[in-house]
Amino acid sequence: MTSGNAVWKKSTLSNAGNCVEVARLDEGQVGVRDSKDRNGTALVFTQNEWQAFIGGVKRGEFDQ
Repeated sequence: MTSGNAVWKKSTLSNAGNCVEVARLDEGQVGVRDSKDRNGTALVFTQNEWQAFIGGVKRGEFDQ
């Protein structure tokens, strides 16, 4: 995984920086990190894992 040139993005709906940032990484991987700790650990997902997560969000699987 290479993240040195990654372009980290966060939602335009985020408020006061309390959110996560997402970046496309090498080999189709997706990185997710805490926007308040940009030098901290990033979670890294395969493209299939990320698509499964996004699909679950769209279907409301994580709604409380």
